[in-house]
Amino acid sequence: MPKQIHTAEEFIPAKSTLDSLRKSAAHCTACDLYKRGTQIVFGEGSARARVILVGEQPGDKEDLMGRPFVGPAGKLLDRALEIAGIERDETYVTNIVKHFKWEPRGKRRIHKKPNSLEIAACRPWFEAEVRVIRPQVVICLGATAAQAIIGRNFKVTQQRGKLIFDLQIASAVMATVHPSSILRAPDEEARRDEMTSFVDDLKIAAAYIHKHVRIAA
Repeated sequence: MPKQIHTAEEFIPAKSTLDSLRKSAAHCTACDLYKRGTQIVFGEGSARARVILVGEQPGDKEDLMGRPFVGPAGKLLDRALEIAGIERDETYVTNIVKHFKWEPRGKRRIHKKPNSLEIAACRPWFEAEVRVIRPQVVICLGATAAQAIIGRNFKVTQQRGKLIFDLQIASAVMATVHPSSILRAPDEEARRDEMTSFVDDLKIAAAYIHKHVRIAA
């Protein structure tokens, strides 16, 4: 008999708002990551956001501050959104896993990829965020978010920047790299090239938003 996966569903309030979700999530013990993280890092942005950007999990700085995408990768994301023509107040940023999973390396806490059980346990929080916001576009940042939302066989390296229209969570879903991968590029030229490709992906989402969403609004 397959093992039953314990999820955050039992913590979701019946009448959800972003505020009530955030307060309830602070008490989530659906997986063991709450024992490692300093605090839960819930999503941030407007309940009327047109776009949800979803990454894998908070990093060290996000864990300490309790806010998503406030570290170097978040600053890069902000720059890329501005260049691509997506207004920051049109977005809501979050992660598919809300606690920081890490392992010690000297005095540093190093990111460790969440496993499938941890992702499944935390997924109800993202689904609840989607139900409240009802975004037009969801942009998955990196393979972990893309495979959790689009499908386990999705490959960002091969399918990035393509709008997908047959998923129920939004009118369109797209995947691209996580901005942290750009920061890990080996040299300045590589980082510049990766940033250009990242912005080009975001421009595809921006074009869809500006052509279709505003007309429908």
